[in-house]
Amino acid sequence: MNWLWSNLDLVLRLTADHARLSAIPILVGFAASIPLGALASRVPIARSVLLTVFNIVFTIPSLALFLLLPPILGTRILDDVNVVVALSLYAVAMMLRGAIDGFASVPADVLQSATALGFGPIRRFLTVQLPLAGPVLVANLRVVSVSTVSLLSVAALIGKGALGLLFTNGYQRDFPFEIGVGIVAVVLLALVFDLVIVLLGRLLLPWNRGPRARAAAPRRRNAVLRKAGAA
Repeated sequence: MNWLWSNLDLVLRLTADHARLSAIPILVGFAASIPLGALASRVPIARSVLLTVFNIVFTIPSLALFLLLPPILGTRILDDVNVVVALSLYAVAMMLRGAIDGFASVPADVLQSATALGFGPIRRFLTVQLPLAGPVLVANLRVVSVSTVSLLSVAALIGKGALGLLFTNGYQRDFPFEIGVGIVAVVLLALVFDLVIVLLGRLLLPWNRGPRARAAAPRRRNAVLRKAGAA
């Protein structure tokens, strides 16, 4: 424990770096997966191409991707952008299939009702499809957030792993306590990210709260239509 108190500033700084380098790819992956998922859910060819491309990306080992990106992007290996781009690609790869399933789960009769009410494609997407696909998107985002926080630790092998540096330093010094502190910090950070996403999901998708949400799905769809129609 003496080591922790003596190095608390270091641990907090690495935690802040880990949070920053994790949050950006999570947000980028979520934002990119929405239009890509919506397109793939409607166009079979786009679905096949996008899933194939990002499945290939996901099979590339993270360390190899961290090393491949600098020559492609024209950056230095220690630049943050390499890690952010690599983790963003993984985030999209993990999020895409869930986004496709989420948009595909919106019933056709609801979309037809929205069209009959005079909704244009953009308004129908933003006020009907996106809210109804929201629960699936949030569920997948939680998986992406935990995976991203974990994957970032691997970047410590190239000197950019934030809390992962505690793993490599502890291993090099044969100091298990430092490794343990890194593990606990990564787990706690992943839990914080997950909690934030859950709270935001409940705030933005109030109709999805509680164990009766699935049984109330028809009423939820009607509520979304009524709200969108009144907008």
